Amino acid sequence: MPLDQTGGRPPSRNVLGGPLVSCSTDPLTGFYRNGCCNTGPEDGGCHTVCAVVTAEFLRFSAERGNDLSTSQPEHGFPGLQPGDRWCLCAARWQQALQGGCAPLVTLEATEETALRHCKLEDLKRHAAQC
Repeated sequence: MPLDQTGGRPPSRNVLGGPLVSCSTDPLTGFYRNGCCNTGPEDGGCHTVCAVVTAEFLRFSAERGNDLSTSQPEHGFPGLQPGDRWCLCAARWQQALQGGCAPLVTLEATEETALRHCKLEDLKRHAAQC
């Protein structure tokens, strides 16, 4: 079921044109920490790609200065493990694609703004099977 957690803005759409569905509540993800990869003007990183992270991607991200594996309890961040779903910055996902280690994505939970950075064909080629 789609979640409307947009603070009064129109409901977000996914890259397939349908309602945006939840990416993950365990761990709780999203720029707004509402489980969804919706975005708004406050989200300078465009955290819109719902990815199923892999060990390879987590290493790739850490090598570029964004360690997603290490817990940061002071920020309520548990640290990610392979298999976790997480709202990634669309530009980081695109960078991982170019680096040969893009994680799979959940298309129904990937917000349409991701298409500013990523091609739909690439996202579809990396679609997770639900």
